Amino acid sequence: MNREKRIRIYSTLRERMPAPTTELEYESPFELLVAVILSAQATDVGVNKATRKLYPVANTPEAILALGVEGLKTYIRTIGLYNNKAENIIKTCRILIEEHGGEVPQTRKALEALPGVGRKTANVILNTAFGEPTIAVDTHIFRVSNRTGLATGKTPLEVEKRLVRLTPEEFRRDAHHWLILHGRYVCKARRPLCGECPIVTWCEYKNKELS
Repeated sequence: MNREKRIRIYSTLRERMPAPTTELEYESPFELLVAVILSAQATDVGVNKATRKLYPVANTPEAILALGVEGLKTYIRTIGLYNNKAENIIKTCRILIEEHGGEVPQTRKALEALPGVGRKTANVILNTAFGEPTIAVDTHIFRVSNRTGLATGKTPLEVEKRLVRLTPEEFRRDAHHWLILHGRYVCKARRPLCGECPIVTWCEYKNKELS
């Protein structure tokens, strides 16, 4: 795919979504961090249902740490892998308090040192909470990037590096959210809605179904 097509794709997505953001509900970097940890192999809708009950009770590292693992589980047990996630969040809260003054760090290295935080989660925090032009490659972005030809790769890291390199700078900060939302609602896994797709003209997918 050439630069002109990429510009057309991103420009079109920007016209449709001028201010894209995550569908996770949060009011602070810490709330976002917890939500993203919970979102692994879970839906944003499911995470939001849990955090709507959790955050009015505990929405700081100190408050969640005071709940303890078992106390935290009572709020997140509807989410997959909640046992492991509860332990990771409690450990993360302790590290944030002891090493970062209770604040979410703003570097990839410090974020990835937190239990339950990998490269993808760190990218989400850097981009959504702190405005960094990072691109977190989840299953939606991996699929959309490969299917459209926007940035092909065999692994999420390959796709991430190509996206960061090939996405024009003016679009880089919002590309993450545009591609996730496009993959979630239009370029779906089992059957992409090519007939409803606003970027179908420039997409290089060979098996388009336009009817």
